[in-house]
Amino acid sequence: MNIEIIKTQTPKQKPDQKNLGFGDYFTDHMFTMRYTKGQGWHSPKIEPYAPIQMDPAAMVLHYAQEIFEGLKAYRSPEGKILLFRPDRNFARLNVSAKRLCIPQIDEEFAIKALEELVKIDADWIPTEPGTSLYIRPFIIAMDAHLGVRAANELLFTIILSPVGAYYKEGFNPVKIYIETEYVRAVKGGTGFTKCGGNYAASLAGQEKAHELNYSQVLWLDGREHKYVEEVGAMNVFFKINGTVVTPSLEGSILSGVTRMSVIEMLKSKGYNVEERLLPIDELIAAAEAGTLEEAWGTGTAAVISPIGELFCDGKVYKLNDGKIGETSQMLYDELTGIQWGKLPDTFGWTRVIG
Repeated sequence: MNIEIIKTQTPKQKPDQKNLGFGDYFTDHMFTMRYTKGQGWHSPKIEPYAPIQMDPAAMVLHYAQEIFEGLKAYRSPEGKILLFRPDRNFARLNVSAKRLCIPQIDEEFAIKALEELVKIDADWIPTEPGTSLYIRPFIIAMDAHLGVRAANELLFTIILSPVGAYYKEGFNPVKIYIETEYVRAVKGGTGFTKCGGNYAASLAGQEKAHELNYSQVLWLDGREHKYVEEVGAMNVFFKINGTVVTPSLEGSILSGVTRMSVIEMLKSKGYNVEERLLPIDELIAAAEAGTLEEAWGTGTAAVISPIGELFCDGKVYKLNDGKIGETSQMLYDELTGIQWGKLPDTFGWTRVIG
């Protein structure tokens, strides 16, 4: 398919790179492509960023048939534009699509469309330290129909947003509230996909955490409330007595691209990494014994987010004296070094937009 390109006649004023926040500003253009049952995906175009017109009965509004992804583009010191493992993001989008009964997309074509969009809005890629261009692909059901079924019409869109740090703390340890009442997802559900319902289900716990002045929620499994799963919108790692432990993917945890990269990097450096069920009781016992050396979350938005404190059942557990751990620091330095093109990419993770 050829991509139709319609450039804006009214470019926006670009924001101050030193005060971007996260997800507050959007570039001049977006990519769109339609799906119609019997016709397949069609009409790909890059067009001026604008509101999406939909019927009030659009199925996404009533039955939440939608999925999304998140990745970033970076500007290297030499001025090159770099993407970090976009093939893994679009492969995961198709995993989500299968679970949500959404037709598969051509992954290579989606990457091609993304590259064209980023090239057109290349001057929106910020260059201040710690900034990047966040990329949000998403697919939504567009049928005007009240009744639960898989959609016959869908819209695939990619939008771009220049961003700074995800957390106001930046790369500083965050405080985590361990949630023992609500759950985010259950095995057999949609927890392994990237769909909005998973995040909506997390809001009640997140509100509780914020009321207690905690940045994020550490979620436990939905069946027994016994095993550690995710932290906020991120995967989570713990260094216990020299071994790095992360919850195994049991069907209710998102298979994070940053998670995958962290595991590969740690193993390449000789770390002992275990992907397994991690009981919360084991984690608390390690914190009490002083063998829980450090912890961190991983995700596209924050990359590495060190954890400095855990709160569980009225008790506070400080990790590494509330400071950034050496493993967290190493991972952040090396991952962001590769992403921004400041360090050699010996893993072959980056893709240069020519």
